[in-house]
Amino acid sequence: MISIWEKESLLNYDVIVVGAGITGLSTAASLKERSPQLNILVLEKGTLPAGASTRNAGFACFGSTSELLEDIDHLGEDGMQKLVEKRWLGLQKTRDRLGANEIGFEPCGGYELFRASDPLEDAVIPRLNHLLKDIVGHEVFMPCTEELKSLGFRHIKHLVFNKYEGAIHTGKMMNALWSYCQSLGIRIITGTPVVSIDSSSGAVHTDTFTFESNAIAVCTNAFSGNLLQNIDLKPGRGMVMLIKPERPIHYTGTFHYDRGYYYFRHFEQKLLFGGGRNLDYETESTVEFGINPKIRKRLIHDLENLILPDQSYEIEMEWSGIMAFGDTKAPVIQQVDHHLFAGVRLGGMGVAIGSMVGEELAELIIKTYF
Repeated sequence: MISIWEKESLLNYDVIVVGAGITGLSTAASLKERSPQLNILVLEKGTLPAGASTRNAGFACFGSTSELLEDIDHLGEDGMQKLVEKRWLGLQKTRDRLGANEIGFEPCGGYELFRASDPLEDAVIPRLNHLLKDIVGHEVFMPCTEELKSLGFRHIKHLVFNKYEGAIHTGKMMNALWSYCQSLGIRIITGTPVVSIDSSSGAVHTDTFTFESNAIAVCTNAFSGNLLQNIDLKPGRGMVMLIKPERPIHYTGTFHYDRGYYYFRHFEQKLLFGGGRNLDYETESTVEFGINPKIRKRLIHDLENLILPDQSYEIEMEWSGIMAFGDTKAPVIQQVDHHLFAGVRLGGMGVAIGSMVGEELAELIIKTYF
C-alpha cells in the first residue's frame, strides 16, 4: 500500500543504481555530471556499503610487475595496456573529482618484494616500462634492491619500486564520494535490499516498495549473482589485519608480493596487512564475511618471518571484504537487457578502476536512453 505522494514524488526515477560502493556512487556521479537534469536514486542493501569498498586496505595501485605479466598472459599486451589505462585514469579521476586531501591520498609509491624462489627476469622491467610509457608518461618500474637493508625485511632477494602508486584512506574516500553525490542532488537510500528486477519494465522490487525507472545500473560487484544472469563472475574474499608492532613503522609505501596476493602498507605508524586468497580459492569464493584460519595462520607466519622479524606485535583489528573476479581482470561494463545495465567484476582493483567503470557505464546509459 502506497500513498499518492509516494507514487508521485518518491518512487519514479530516470536511473536507479543498485549498490552504494565505489562503482555505484561513481556511476551516479558521472550520470549527474553529464546530465544534471536526471533524477537518480541509489539503493544500498546495507547500512554501509560493505562489499569491498569500505573493507579494503587502501591501496591506490594499478598492478605490480608480476600481476601485469599475468594480465598479459590472459589479455595480451594490448589488453593489459587498456586495463592499466582504466586503472590509471580511474585514480586520477577520483583525485580530481574529490580532492587528494579529502581522500587521504599519499603519493608514497609502491614496492614489489621478490624472494629467492620468485622469478624476476632482467627483461621484465624494460618490457613493462616500454608498454606503459604512453599511458603514464614516464618509466614506471625501477629496481631498488639496495633499500632492503633499511626496511628490515627478511628472506627478500629483490625489490622493485613504482613511484606512481600510493595509499588512500578508504573511509575518507567513501565519505567524500557520498557527500559529493548528495551535493549533486542524488538520493541515496540505505538498508534497502533489492529483491528482484524486472528488466522489461524498469521496475526494481524491494521488500517495502517497487521503484520505477528508465534504466537500472547494477553495481553490486560480487553480490550481483542474484540480479544478473549469465555473467562470468565469482566472489573472492580477502582478509585484512591492522597490526601494532613493538616498534612504530618508520617507512612509507605500499608493498606487494607473490603476484599481488599478499599486500601491506603503513598506516599511522602501524601496519595494514592482508591477502592470501590463493591459499584456499574454493573456501574464499564466497559472499559470506569471515576469517579463514588457514589464511590467518599463513599471514601471521609471514608477518613474523618476513615483514616484522624479531619484534613483538599486537593484532588490533581484523576483517574481510568481498571482491569479484572472472576469467580475466577486465571489468564487465555492458547493457544486459532492455532497461538493465551492469558495472561489475572489478578484479580486486576497485579503488583504482571503480570511477572509470562508473564513467563508462554512465556514458553507455546516457547514450542508450537519454
